[in-house]
Formats: sequence, C-alpha cells, structure tokens
Amino acid sequence: MPAKRTIDPKTSRRANSRKLTDGPSHKTSAGDPNKQKELVIVTGLSGSGKLSALKAFEDLGYHAVDNLPLELVPQFAELVKRSGGMERAVLVIDAREGTWLEHFPAMLKKVRRLLSTRVVYLEANDDALIRRFSETRRPHPLGRSETVLEAIQAERQRLDPIRNVADIILDTTKFNVHELRAHINAQFERETSDRNLTISVNSFGFKNGVPSEADLVFDVRFLPNPHFVPEFRKLTGRHPSVAAYVRHSPQTKQFLEKVTDMLEFLLPNYIKEGKSYLTVAFGCTGGQHRSVFIAEEVRKRLAADGYRVKSQHRDMPR
Repeated sequence: MPAKRTIDPKTSRRANSRKLTDGPSHKTSAGDPNKQKELVIVTGLSGSGKLSALKAFEDLGYHAVDNLPLELVPQFAELVKRSGGMERAVLVIDAREGTWLEHFPAMLKKVRRLLSTRVVYLEANDDALIRRFSETRRPHPLGRSETVLEAIQAERQRLDPIRNVADIILDTTKFNVHELRAHINAQFERETSDRNLTISVNSFGFKNGVPSEADLVFDVRFLPNPHFVPEFRKLTGRHPSVAAYVRHSPQTKQFLEKVTDMLEFLLPNYIKEGKSYLTVAFGCTGGQHRSVFIAEEVRKRLAADGYRVKSQHRDMPR
C-alpha cells in the first residue's frame, strides 16, 4: 500500500489522498446506483480543527454528524448506502471513544465494503494545541486531572490506531480557519478541474514582518512610493489615483509581466505536484499602497486565467 501523505501547511500543503485499497474504488460503472456515495470520517487531536472541518464539509453538501459512537458507524454507512437522498456524509470521531478506538481499523475495512470511505486525520504540534486551549479557555476532553500537555500526549497515543490507517493526515499547526476550509474545499469539491488550486494573493508591510503563511514572497519596495505624494498618503493601493500612479512606472509594467510569466509557469507544475493551496505575498514598506496595488493586479490576471484566487491585505488601513 502506498504511504499516506502528511500535509504540512508551510511546505507541501498537499491535500491529495492515496487510493483506497480496502474497499470499492471511487470510480464505478455507469449503472451502479451507489457511484456517488461517499463517507468521510474526520478524526484527530482535540483542538486541531475537527469542528471547523465538519462545517466545511457541511457547506459542501455533506450530511454531517458529530461524535457518532464508533460502534454505530457500520450502521450509519449502511444507511448512507441505502438512502435515496443522502449521497455524501461526514462524521467526526474523537478520543472519548476510549478502548473502541482499537477496533477502528477492523471497523473501517467493514465500512469500506459498503461504500467508498476516506479518513481525514487532523493534528497540530503541542505548542499550537496548548495555545488554542488557552485561548478558548476550554478543558481538554480527556479531563482536568492532568495538565493540557499530558492530556495531548495521552490523546496522541490513544488515537494512534486511527492515524495509522488515515488516508489524509493534515497538520493544522499554521492554519487559520479559512485555510483549513480551503484545503477541505480543494480536496472534496465534486466539480473539480485541472486548476483545482486555491491561491491567496496577499499584501503586507515589511515593517510589520513577513507573513509566516506565505509560500512566495516578493519585495516591491523598488517601485515609486505614493506615500511621498501628500494627496495619496491616506489612500490605499485600491484607489484609482494611487493605482494609476504606481502603474505609470515602467518598472511596474515590467515587474507585473515577469511575475505573471513566472506564476503561469509555476502554477501548473504545483497542481501536477499535488499542491492545493498557495499563498503569494507582495510586500512594501507599510503594506498600504504599492503591495496592495500589485496584489490586486496579480489577482485579476490569475482570475482571468481561470484560477480560483482571492486577495487579502494584512496591513492596509480599514
């Protein structure tokens, strides 16, 4: 069996799953009434984003069930298989299932004989999980008698049988809710294409630091700075006058052409390699004028090429 893929948000950010070998193929004959049936089981460490993932699946049209007892999963799979109005379903399983978790691999084989099933396992590093529990002020589900770190380590051990059979292992350490949703959408949307890549084109100011989530970073501080034009100082790169000022520079035109050419070369190769999410960041001094304009221009060009793309401006005044 091919090795599972562990998805790291900073490096690969892959969200492709391996082919299932214990059950029916995703591809079925045209006459098969269950060819659209699918079950996704979401599990993993507490605080890693299981509920956010569940909501993302629900928005994609999945019938969502939270914390279904493990012993009922085969019956639920049978229900999905026989239901006329339930084509895709997702359910969450967590560590509170206790000793039942040891039986998960055998149960999964049984379920995969009924319909196509994928297991998504979410995790994060200890520091990220401890911080999330601190921010939400919620106790760890395994109890209050231990420290949070001890509970996390115990949970990792308890969930190990499930992790070993997961199709997708997703590290959410550096994800926010929107990035997690983007990964789920990219992997599980029914209407996929050869450009199933979510691109975020961001602007930022170097004085506030380089964004940690960026895959590609471009410094545009060499372009003319509207900050030194008094009437532009309180405006942003989205204002037509500021945009015209930055666009007028020959360096701007040349830079946009070169960076567009580079992205048009990189993106198909990223897609071929399995990348599902890419963050391209443009930085100027304050993140208000030049980087905002360039990010918006690049977004427009990529959108015109048919890519799924959005823009975000971290340091632009609201």
